[in-house]
Formats: sequence, C-alpha cells, structure tokens
Amino acid sequence: MSSTDPSPTLTDLASELADINTVDAVLIPLGEEPKFNKTDVEPETAAAPAAPRSEASLSLDVVRVDPEVQAFIRQANKNLGVLGFTEHGFRHVGLVASIARNVLRLLGFDARHQELAAIAGYLHDIGNVISRHGHASTGATLAHPILNRLGMTPDDVAVVLGAIGSHGDDHGRLGEPVHPVSAALILADKSDVHRSRVRNNDPTTFDQHDRVNYAATSSFLRVDAAAKTITLELTIDTQMAPVMQYFEIFLPRMLMSRHAAELLECQFHITINEVVVL
Repeated sequence: MSSTDPSPTLTDLASELADINTVDAVLIPLGEEPKFNKTDVEPETAAAPAAPRSEASLSLDVVRVDPEVQAFIRQANKNLGVLGFTEHGFRHVGLVASIARNVLRLLGFDARHQELAAIAGYLHDIGNVISRHGHASTGATLAHPILNRLGMTPDDVAVVLGAIGSHGDDHGRLGEPVHPVSAALILADKSDVHRSRVRNNDPTTFDQHDRVNYAATSSFLRVDAAAKTITLELTIDTQMAPVMQYFEIFLPRMLMSRHAAELLECQFHITINEVVVL
C-alpha cells in the first residue's frame, strides 16, 4: 500500500485499530489498565474538588521568571540536544503549560486546577537536567524546593509533584494519571507532535522520531466538554512518513492519553488528515 495515498491508508488503519485492544498490543511491563472508581478513593472532578480554595497559591508568571527554573529548562534542553532528542525547551514547556491549562478550563475546572496544571506543564521536563532516564521522578524532586521557595502551599505542591512524576513513559512503564492536573499534563505533553521540534537539519539522516515529528505539519488537542471527548487532530505528510510509523513510535503515548482522558471522564480520539483513526 503506497504511503503517498493517504485516504486508503488511513481508512484501512482506522479499521485495523478498531479491532485491536491497544493494551494487549503493549508489553506487560508498560502497565495495566487504570482501575478508576474501583476503590473508595475517587479522582477529583470539576464538580467535586478536594480543596475548598478556588485559586492557586502561586502563579505561573512567578514560576516562569525564576532564574533557577530558567536555568534548568535551558540546560535540560541542551542535554537532550546532545543526545539527539527533539526540542524540549521553552517552546515545548510553554505550549504544554498553555494546553494543560486550557484542557481543565474547557472541562469546567476552577482557577486553582488550571493554574496548577500550567505550572506542572512548565516544570514537567526539568528532570532532564539530571538524566533522560527517570526524568519524571527527578523532575518532581527538583521542583519541590523551588515551589517551596516561591511560596506555594503544601497542598498545591503535592498536586504539582504528582503531575510531574506521573507524566513519563520511560523505564518501560506508562505514567499513570492520578489527578485532573496530572491528566491534563499528560494530554498536553503527548499532543506536542510537530516538525518545529526537530533539530536535525538533514532529512536524509532522520531517525524514526525525527521523521514522524517532521511529518506532522499541525497538531491540535480539541476538547468537547458537551460530548465528553478529547481529540488529537493531526495533519501528517504521508510522503515524509507513513501513518503507521506514528502508531509504532507513539503507542505508549496514545495509551497514556486515553487513560488521562478517562480520568477526566472523557473519551480520547485521534484524527489524522481528517480521518478518525482511534
């Protein structure tokens, strides 16, 4: 089947994915299905927030200009560049912060949840200043003293640390959303697929990640609160990379996004070139 003919490729792919249990398609070490609402501890919702406060104790504006935060993001992005990874700098974290905030805003969460999601989004990759491996856990560890120093309350710190710590998918494990803020962060982070992230200027030497990111000419995370759906809308140049390569590389991200949407009581979908494939 030719990769230059997107319509039949996408249609057939959508049919195939409908018959696949995506959890079974991933090795067991990546994790199991979340068991939301299986115990007496239920996830927070917009209608039932855990904290009585509706405003966050710290704003993203304060976090963004902190010299330590800026230094960590700058150096983390350099470290990943040396290793050949895509851009993880101020563009990425700024976009993730904005998308995470908007996900919760559109779903009716209060200003506190929205601001905490934005802060978690901005700080989520600082662990890469230490190592790519386990960067979610080290990122949460690094964020703790920073947020304390900037005056965030312990309750808010706890939510942000949980979000940062649960966003990663390295070490053969899927990150697990535990709170609306962590769910919003996962959705925002995993939706940033775009050619502007590719640092390699020579397409002839692209690896699969470079090729798939470069093939994505646009991406948009659409939240429909009335329909209870969250849809990642992608436009992919199929002459640059076959659509199947996207799923080969990003299956763990798709699973995390689906789990995050479920915690937010929504269904997760993906459209590619205006065709529903998941």
